[in-house]
Amino acid sequence: MISPFYKSPTNVLKVHIFKTNIESNLDVDMIQLLFSSNRSIIKWSVDLEDIDRVLRIESNKTLSDNDIISQLKLIGFSCEELE
Repeated sequence: MISPFYKSPTNVLKVHIFKTNIESNLDVDMIQLLFSSNRSIIKWSVDLEDIDRVLRIESNKTLSDNDIISQLKLIGFSCEELE
């Protein structure tokens, strides 16, 4: 039997992946302001060269996809979950 001390924590992070209409570095700067105030977001990135403008977010388990979508819609961006 393996001691619980040797087990690595699982499900500490949640990865969210979205299709967006983020188009420029100026848009990314706006999102930076939004995400920097959200302590649940650990790391995020936007692929501006992908046709879907993929937004990838690593967060703690308390942040839901709907929370992210709502926040982005409030500042004028479309965002939908990719599977």
